[in-house]
Amino acid sequence: MSKQIIVDSLRRALHEVMHERRVAAHDPAVARARLSLKQFQSRRMALTHADFLATPDTESAARFFLEDLYGTHDMTRRDADVERIIPTMEKMLPAAALSTIAEAVMLDALSERLDSAMADRLGESFTAEDYAAAYVEVASRADRERQLDYVQSVGLSLCELVRIPLIGATLKMMRRPARMAKLGELHDFLERGFSAFKAMKAPQRFVETTLARERRIMQQLNAGAPAPFDLG
Repeated sequence: MSKQIIVDSLRRALHEVMHERRVAAHDPAVARARLSLKQFQSRRMALTHADFLATPDTESAARFFLEDLYGTHDMTRRDADVERIIPTMEKMLPAAALSTIAEAVMLDALSERLDSAMADRLGESFTAEDYAAAYVEVASRADRERQLDYVQSVGLSLCELVRIPLIGATLKMMRRPARMAKLGELHDFLERGFSAFKAMKAPQRFVETTLARERRIMQQLNAGAPAPFDLG
């Protein structure tokens, strides 16, 4: 895929995610509902993947998935960093690295859209049963599957990136210039993801196991299982 196609996809996804966040920022009730939803989902995923969080080899990667790819903290600054540096990234980064960033933003955009629909239905206070019902009602299974496909793609792309010579050294060299250019948050995001996956002995197995669990939960939610988050 050409860099131009990747950049076009990145810009569209970035504009979508920034729009969703602007809407929430201008409506306190919407912002509170979205935060409640994200906190619920973060707690659920931390329980589902507690073994990865408790294992030194996979802890950093698990936290990157839970906090950077899908977390509760404000990503507004990172979004602005990405938008500002897109022309530079297009010139300097290999297509594989640029594609990983684009897919991470596309995942973010889809997740924000689905979360907006869920938060609108659930409000600030809800039960696990309410969540399970809303999960099926507000989004198609195809969208949920696409969301997990993006997670898988980003994870496997990171597995491949850590094998490329000099990527790690390049990120370290860029640390100071990035901070001077006020792009520190974006750089930290890239370096955390690279470092977390570089440190794992079997990064692909981590991605595959994580996705297998999340797909099973998705299936159980869609099937109306009485305990959809229980993996046995």
